Amino acid sequence: MSSAVFKGVVHGKTIELERESGLPDGQAVTVTVQPTPVPAAGQVSTEDLMRRTFGAWSEDAEELDKFLEETRQLRKLPRREVAANSSTEFWDNPLDDEDWNDA
Repeated sequence: MSSAVFKGVVHGKTIELERESGLPDGQAVTVTVQPTPVPAAGQVSTEDLMRRTFGAWSEDAEELDKFLEETRQLRKLPRREVAANSSTEFWDNPLDDEDWNDA
């Protein structure tokens, strides 16, 4: 296998890779560590924003499927019809309200 570049997170003497390396367990490797630049205070990278957004659905796959299907169906309609038929039912979640109010 030729060399490859992987991103990961350091935990003491262990580096947790973001994806599988494709190498067998126990394979000896040479590692060159290059710290990832940290965004300036108040700024978050696009990659981190995407990871946080996708992670928000990790506990509720059924609700994500429902949301995505609703979105697919809405894209088929003219915009005026979408506005007339839109509802806030998806957002009416008392558990979410509790979380927001407690924050």
